[in-house]
Amino acid sequence: MSQVFIFYGKAGSGKGTQAEKLAEHFKSTGKPVLVIETGKLFRSITENPTTFAENQVKNIIDQGNLMPAFFPVYLWSRELIEHYTPETVVIFDGVTRKVEEVAPLLSALEFLHIPTATIVHIDISDTTAHTRLSIRGDRADDQSYESIQKRLDLYREQIVPAINEWEHLSKLGSSPVSITLCQINGELDRDGVWEQIEQVI
Repeated sequence: MSQVFIFYGKAGSGKGTQAEKLAEHFKSTGKPVLVIETGKLFRSITENPTTFAENQVKNIIDQGNLMPAFFPVYLWSRELIEHYTPETVVIFDGVTRKVEEVAPLLSALEFLHIPTATIVHIDISDTTAHTRLSIRGDRADDQSYESIQKRLDLYREQIVPAINEWEHLSKLGSSPVSITLCQINGELDRDGVWEQIEQVI
């Protein structure tokens, strides 16, 4: 039976690292794993943009903004269509980033007869995010306090409502997909965060 995990967390929360660790965990047990990271898919588009749409994607990323909802839905839908099998563990990183993306993903899970979805929210403070990103500094939008704060503001304005929507759906209990929301203390070190995730898999 397939399992689905949807990772959320502010920039600097380590969600990408923990998503990778979860993938390795399942691979070590012999299970097929599909990791869908929309940020990585978008960045691959911007490496050598040739079409008008690809240049639009590059412009939006360069400005530090989120994509219109249809584009990430298209990307992760394509990944599911091309690579999903009923035995696959699916790990989403960066999906869904807007409230209007939640319903399409839920419908996809229903279509694929996936019975459960675990939302993994790795929570850190803005102060911790600033500290970690300033040290890391591996992205153009990690180079100043203002650019980091813009990412955090965008997270609060766009992504937190999507998390809240998943929480609302989990409490309703009316969906064919059983949704579990797990709040993870991301202020701990990587091992401490992983220990919390291990308890929900």
